Amino acid sequence: GIPGKKCGTVIVTAEELGCCRDSVLMQFCANKLDKKDFFGKSDPFLVFHRSNEDGSFTICHKTEVIKNTLNPVWQAFKISVRALCNGDYDRTIKVEVYDWDRDGSHDFIGEFTTSYRELSRGQSQFNVYEVINPKKKGKKKKYVNSGTVTLLSFLIETEVSFLDYIKGGTQINFTVAIDFTASNGNPSQPTSLHYMNPYQLNAYGMALKAVGEIIQDYDSDKMFPALGFGARLPPDGRVSHEFALNGNPQNPYCHGIDGVMEAYYRSLKSVQLYGPTNFAPVINHVARYAASVKDGSQYFVLLIITDGVISDMAQTKESIVNASKLPMSIIIVGVGPAEFDAMEELDGDVVRISSRGKFAERDIVQFVPFRDYIDRSGNHVLSMARLAKDVLAEIPEQFLSYMRVRGIKPSPAPPPYTPPIHVLQTQI
Repeated sequence: GIPGKKCGTVIVTAEELGCCRDSVLMQFCANKLDKKDFFGKSDPFLVFHRSNEDGSFTICHKTEVIKNTLNPVWQAFKISVRALCNGDYDRTIKVEVYDWDRDGSHDFIGEFTTSYRELSRGQSQFNVYEVINPKKKGKKKKYVNSGTVTLLSFLIETEVSFLDYIKGGTQINFTVAIDFTASNGNPSQPTSLHYMNPYQLNAYGMALKAVGEIIQDYDSDKMFPALGFGARLPPDGRVSHEFALNGNPQNPYCHGIDGVMEAYYRSLKSVQLYGPTNFAPVINHVARYAASVKDGSQYFVLLIITDGVISDMAQTKESIVNASKLPMSIIIVGVGPAEFDAMEELDGDVVRISSRGKFAERDIVQFVPFRDYIDRSGNHVLSMARLAKDVLAEIPEQFLSYMRVRGIKPSPAPPPYTPPIHVLQTQI
């Protein structure tokens, strides 16, 4: 604001949202709109308004501008039914037609009103609207209209949520991969990221518990494959980038997050931290499972906890690009003080990740640096809750993007369980 000068007001109005999850895909065209520009024709666009409970109107959608035509065909657009009319099919929807001007003083061509119920009839004679300019109508006796707007198509889509799939029986499979490279430091030293402190969890343990305890609620059998990478294994000292933490390569499953923690501590005592830091083997390990069930009945989440100095960047990128076609997501938690530039690149939020000229079909990697969540006040409960929230924030959308691309709908939820009624038989 400018002192002493009134800079306008902002008005906030609220209305309870109806529980309508439909969206609608609509397309419009117009014919013989009024010519507003001195040189050339008009540059028309549409503005849609939802009516509010007090009779006022709120803009809910603007189309793109189509240059220099009186017979525009606008692109189809998608809008939620909540935004359009808050699920009230008979509420007025006002549509204004404007001629775009570079300086922002767009010229009003005319308007019409409709409702969701009318629009839902689809392309028909009912959905050809006369565009009326009230000023012109008042002045000119012979005024008919300022053109017409026609609905070309109307398609209803019900938006499904992550929970609809979970209710319908989709299983979330959670796999953990832990970095056992020498850059973490000797586990017997307090400076090590893998330090086995009898009194409190190290960074790996904290990250594992924070994320795992939330994910385990979505995994019905609570059996988690837990892998390690970058260590030399007993008895022969061979280096492995994909070993079972419980020492059983045929069955790397651990029971619950507590079982994973136990296997992690046991591994620390038996393996030798080594290197290099290769991600591709564990990503490919999970991808092999994900590739075998693409029908939407299962989805795989891989949690990689690492100190971040990655050695096989090219192979990892290729693995991620290939995995982006599969029902899986990758979460990377970076622990320790290293620079995590490579991880930010894998995250792909700024620039979509690519390998050999091929781009990832969708974004499947979420990276978070653990150090941003270490609570200075020592309240680890709150900081771990924040970590879990941010780590898991992208999973539902990544999950839905896979299902959408494949056209997989959630299965109907089974009826709620009712226990059988035991009839008491009395002996006479």
